[in-house]
Amino acid sequence: METVRADVVVVGLGAFGSAALWRLAQRGVKVVGIERQGIGHPFGSSHGSTRLFRVACMEHPGLTPIAQKSLELWTELGERTGEVYVRQTGSLNVGAPGSRPVSGARRAAAGAGAPTTDLSHDELTARFPQYDVRPEDVAVWDPGAGICYAEPTLRAHVAEAQRLGATVYPHTMVTAIDLEPDHVEVRTPTISIHTDQVVVCAGAWLGKLVPGLPLSPRRTPLFWFQPKDPASDAFQLKNFPAFIWEFPDGRGLWGHGSDEDFLVKVGLDGAKRARDFDPDELDRYIHPREDISELAAAITASFPDLDPEPVKVTPCMVTDSPDGQFLVGRRDERLVIAGGDSGHGFKHCAGVGELLAQLTTKETPYTDVSFIDPLRY
Repeated sequence: METVRADVVVVGLGAFGSAALWRLAQRGVKVVGIERQGIGHPFGSSHGSTRLFRVACMEHPGLTPIAQKSLELWTELGERTGEVYVRQTGSLNVGAPGSRPVSGARRAAAGAGAPTTDLSHDELTARFPQYDVRPEDVAVWDPGAGICYAEPTLRAHVAEAQRLGATVYPHTMVTAIDLEPDHVEVRTPTISIHTDQVVVCAGAWLGKLVPGLPLSPRRTPLFWFQPKDPASDAFQLKNFPAFIWEFPDGRGLWGHGSDEDFLVKVGLDGAKRARDFDPDELDRYIHPREDISELAAAITASFPDLDPEPVKVTPCMVTDSPDGQFLVGRRDERLVIAGGDSGHGFKHCAGVGELLAQLTTKETPYTDVSFIDPLRY
């Protein structure tokens, strides 16, 4: 077996890992990236054409600086590559005034100084007639939000890292990570890499490679739809931007409109999904009754002019942490981890990659990371 030497090895080149590889290579670190599938593959948690991008992050005020850093880095990368990784078409956070999307967005925006606009019930219905909102529903408009592009972004991260000198091993499975007294050995069936530090960003597989983490993989299919009237432009992205909508029972819808390259995308938060499974055994079949019926009923009640029968479905995974926040930080003197996306990780991945590079090289992080420190458990 060939043995290779590197300063840092990044295991897993999905959203977090590909960004970490890029940001480490940007610093001149001799870094190796390992991915068990191809780059931008459809078998983990970072595929499905698009993801929502938000600046006023309802999940935690500390996430807003990370989203802003992602936007900054993607803008710089796009200027070099000529590609667009974020489209800031704005987004809506909809629900009762005290709901998590509305109150959380207001709190995050206030803490970060991000501009948002409150929409009353009447303003919401006048501006977005596609919504069959409840009498108590209001909204927060986040003009800096929008969508980001999943697979092209990952491929751009890795390509830029390689341009800067990183070595990448796709289609290579890590079988063990051994923390030796004077180095880390990352083993695969074909190569052994000795390194000073390892950054593990293996998504739903993180708990298998780093045991003892409080992570719970969840099966989460992705769905795409079309309007009932094929000639209607009501659900095009320019008229139906990204949104998160919470219902009184705690469930909610999220998604965005269509464009030339993609259809209307809608998902259901709070749906009953298989969880705590072995990611190697993910059920990749689509089950119409279990997977679609609850979402279709919610769409019928909420967006009457959208056909509730999906035209495309693909399986995906979310990996939850107990408090819904990421696990990003140092687990050991030689081991840094990033995971627990909890369904809202992609928009932050470039910013998380920068944090991982800073933590690995022992720089001062650009923002507070205590709320995502894995040692909080």
